[in-house]
Amino acid sequence: MSRPDPKRASSLLFRNGRRSKSRRRLSSLVRQSHIFASLVRQILETKFLQEVAGHPLAPSQFQLLKLIAFNGNYQIGEVAGFLGVSPPAATKNIDKLERLGLITRHPSKGDRRATLLSASTKGRRLVEQYESLKADRLTPVFEGFSAKDIDHLTELMERFSLSLLEKEDPGRGMCLLCSAYCQQECSVGRVRGGCPYERLRHAHSKEGVS
Repeated sequence: MSRPDPKRASSLLFRNGRRSKSRRRLSSLVRQSHIFASLVRQILETKFLQEVAGHPLAPSQFQLLKLIAFNGNYQIGEVAGFLGVSPPAATKNIDKLERLGLITRHPSKGDRRATLLSASTKGRRLVEQYESLKADRLTPVFEGFSAKDIDHLTELMERFSLSLLEKEDPGRGMCLLCSAYCQQECSVGRVRGGCPYERLRHAHSKEGVS
């Protein structure tokens, strides 16, 4: 019976120890990512929205309202693609926003057969109040961090998100991972071969839909 090689055993223990430490580090990162994402949903997307809206409004419905308020008019048929839902589900969201007086429907000047959605004065005011409340509440949170800290965290979050996208691309359809905070220079769009939302918006501008 051969005797175990102490050097080989030590090497295996070292490698297993490194793998175990790496897995613990990865597990901690994923855990903190889930905590951060959950708090964003519970506080920024739900609690703050309830405070300014005064009535139940689903995050997907508010995301649609933000899209329209920030970026102009949209045809009803496009909404399902924006939200990643079925046309009946999109219509349900549109109907609720209209009943609440947050959006309006009107015919397109270029095509009378097409119906466009616009944010009403009440809808734009709601979005403005939400953004103002969010800025007021987050300001004291950021006071404990330097501008360098915030920039570094933003960079790390972007790098981590892009690396995850490159390895596990969720698809090539509508994106809106940014929750309708769209920018022309989007790093996610670069990874995915261009932002599909920006392409559609560019097509609208060429067709005269604003």
